[in-house]
This record gives sequence, structure tokens and C-alpha cells, in this order.
Amino acid sequence: MSTRQRGAALLAAMLTVTLVATFAAAALWQQWRSIEVETAERARVQSAWILLGALDWSRLILIEDGRAGGADHLAEPWAVPLEEARLSTFLAADRNVAQQTDASTDTRDAFLSGQIIDLQSRLNLTNLVQGGTVNESALAQFGRLFNQLGLPASELATLVQGLRAAQAPAESGSQAPLMPQTLGQLTWLGVSPATVAVLAPHAALLPERRQVNLNTAGVEVLLASIEGLDMAGANKIVAVREMQHFKTLEDVNALLGQVTRVSSNDHAVSSSYFEVHGRLRLDDVTVQERSMVRRLGLEVTTVWRERGAALRSNPTMARENRP
Repeated sequence: MSTRQRGAALLAAMLTVTLVATFAAAALWQQWRSIEVETAERARVQSAWILLGALDWSRLILIEDGRAGGADHLAEPWAVPLEEARLSTFLAADRNVAQQTDASTDTRDAFLSGQIIDLQSRLNLTNLVQGGTVNESALAQFGRLFNQLGLPASELATLVQGLRAAQAPAESGSQAPLMPQTLGQLTWLGVSPATVAVLAPHAALLPERRQVNLNTAGVEVLLASIEGLDMAGANKIVAVREMQHFKTLEDVNALLGQVTRVSSNDHAVSSSYFEVHGRLRLDDVTVQERSMVRRLGLEVTTVWRERGAALRSNPTMARENRP
């Protein structure tokens, strides 16, 4: 064999090896990619089921609280946040079983946390407009709240105008905005995102008119909801209820005296609407879920659910309505 033939054979061999290595690398990458997609999908489905179970658990807590009856206050079990804990720890303790080693059910690296928030501890935006008519009492309450939070009165006017437009009867060619279902959707009415962010801890958007629960409301909401109340009076309410919750509104009136009074039109000592927060950390992925639930007697129903997944600090949200 000549030198030229040997060189051609060597070149052909090198090309063959290169092609084989390229195809092998592509096959390995495809296999790795398939495994990653399958793992992510399994984690997503597993997280969704775990958070759904956590929501059912919170509903049972609220049902048991409703069975006991009486006022709703911050010393009850539902008000105690669940700090982040390894899921398998209390699952095994509850069932008296060891963690399974099946990859499809492995929760050894899953950490769950959450809390239940009383939405009636906040001012209800739905009280502002009923049937297209502005409720002057609720408007005054929100005026005091906006003033406390340093929010412009023009934003409150925009909010009221937007709510009236959203509740107006549909007409041909009408450009009325959709009625928001969550606080984040108030931007549909022209309210700025900055205002929504400041307002969020102190306001709620409930499906119906509801009173403020004086056993759970914060100082800002107490000052806004009770006309004539000063900071000393608000702090007094908080201090007294920490020692003994209010069983009736008369307990609050007895504390405040004759100068300031509360009434059942705007205030209560129990609640029907709650927000359930669940957070699951599974490896590098964090999944969060937020749900509004309504308790009527011993029945707790889900009004809406929001689920978000975040990898490091890049969240995405998906919303799910419930009847």
C-alpha cells in the first residue's frame, strides 16, 4: 500500500471516529435532556399534589375551628404559621411508617411551610361599591387608610370609579373593565402597581360585603375602620385582645367607652374568609400556592387558587378559579 493510500485510510478512520463520537454525544445529550424533563415534570406533579393536600389539611383545621364555634382570634390553631419542615418527618410520624425509597414518592428533600391569614382582618374593597352605588361609610374608612399609608387620594378616586364601571350593566360597545378577583388585578381599574403593593397587607377583595374582625385586624385597619379612634385606643384594643379575645362587639364598646363605638354594620368578632398560603421547596425548585377559602358553618369551599413556581428568583404564576 502506498503512502498516499495509507494517509487516505487514516483520514477516513479519523472521520469515522469523529462521526461516531458526534452521534454518541448527541444521543447522550438527548437522553440527559429527556431525563431532566421527566424529573422536572415529576417534581411539578408531585408538588401540586402535596400543596393540594396541604390546602385540604388547612380546610380541616378551619372546619374543626368552626365546629368549636365562637369568635375567631389569633390564639387559635389556624393562626399559627407552619414553619418550614421536612415533609417526610411529620408524614412518617403521622402514619408511623418509614420514608419510602420509590423515586416517584420520595419526599426526603421536600420542605413544606405555610400559614392561614384571616382576610377579614383587612378592609374589604367590595364594601366600597354595591350595585354601582358608593358606600359612604366604607369610602370614609378607605380614605383614612389611604391617608395613613401616604397614598394619594386620587388613587382612591380612581379605584372607586373603576369599581363602579366594572359593576355597571354591560352595554353594546361598552369599554367597562373586568371586575377584579384578586388585589393584583386592581391594575385593571387604573390603580398603579405601587399603590396596590402598599395597600395589599391592609385590604382584601372578597366576593361579598363583609365586616372587619376586631380580633385579628392590625393597628392600621383598626384606625381606618373605627371612626374617631386614635393610636392609643388602637394599641389598647390590641393589648387587651392578646390577653383575652373579644367574644362580642359589646366587649369592644365597653373597652372604648362612649366616645368611640363599633357596630355590626362594619365590625365583627368572627370571620368567614381566609387566605391559605403554602410553600414547597423541592431540590432547587420552590412552588408556592395561595388560595382564598370561604367557611360557612362546617363547610369550607375554595373560591380561587394561585400557584407559582420559582427557580431561584424567577417566579411564574398560574391562576385557577374554583366555583
